[in-house]
Amino acid sequence: MSKNIAESTFREVLLEKGFFVLKFQNNSDETEFFKRDIDNSYIQLHYCVKGNCKFHFNNNSYTFNVLDKHSIFLYNPQQNLPINLEILPKTSLVSVLISIEKFHTFFSKEASYIPFLSENNKNKKYYDNAEINPNVLFVLQQILTAQNQSSMRDLYIKGKTYELLSLHFDSGESTNEEYCPFLVDDREVSKIRKAKDIIISRMSEPPSLQDLANEVGLNLKKLKEGFKQIYGDTVYSFLFDYKMDHARKLLESNQYNVNEVGLHVGYSTSSHFIAAFKKKFGTTPKQYVMSLQQ
Repeated sequence: MSKNIAESTFREVLLEKGFFVLKFQNNSDETEFFKRDIDNSYIQLHYCVKGNCKFHFNNNSYTFNVLDKHSIFLYNPQQNLPINLEILPKTSLVSVLISIEKFHTFFSKEASYIPFLSENNKNKKYYDNAEINPNVLFVLQQILTAQNQSSMRDLYIKGKTYELLSLHFDSGESTNEEYCPFLVDDREVSKIRKAKDIIISRMSEPPSLQDLANEVGLNLKKLKEGFKQIYGDTVYSFLFDYKMDHARKLLESNQYNVNEVGLHVGYSTSSHFIAAFKKKFGTTPKQYVMSLQQ
């Protein structure tokens, strides 16, 4: 199945029963959206070859922000993970959907070094977010550029997808500690959400990253990586955007002057607040308030 939308293309290739490849190329200047139901028997591998895309889960309660030349791996035997995808402009993405039954036929002998196939982990959810290595990236580009008019195209894509999986799960690259994701259950997600709530509630005097990590019970590396994975930004960049949006709403209420709003969001001097507001919105707080009265 293929679909063209202006400067965007989408193609789905059924390789075998329980084994699909999806190709997205958004060459437009607008964000595209894609949704598809996927049941809990499927493994999902999504490769952002170029650009940026976002996967929303649990009714948009959290998001995986997949950056340029990064991939995410998703498997949750406990619940369905339907695809709710936001494809930003100038983005190319390849997705591989494969049933766990089909996957076992490929890697039954290699289960000892693929963590989520081990006996202890077979009923656990498994998430991973990693940079795409150059060999994998080369194969992905070949899949993306496979010509639609070629009578052998689907066979070519099938062969390249087998190559892609073999490279992704190569034993020489999959045995290092960093391959195993830390977001294996909702406890880590809950701690990262708690961290977000803490910095918002204390936006005028936020804790240091180390203090924040200690308070929620995560090490600093997991806090930084997990926060960016779920919210798509660093802790303090997220807080800056939140503070500016909150300041804008306070100004719109007409209940506070500029100095009061600045103090409310953690700026002891109005000049620093004005500079921050202008950096975010391209205008000063006073000019913004005046524009509302026009």
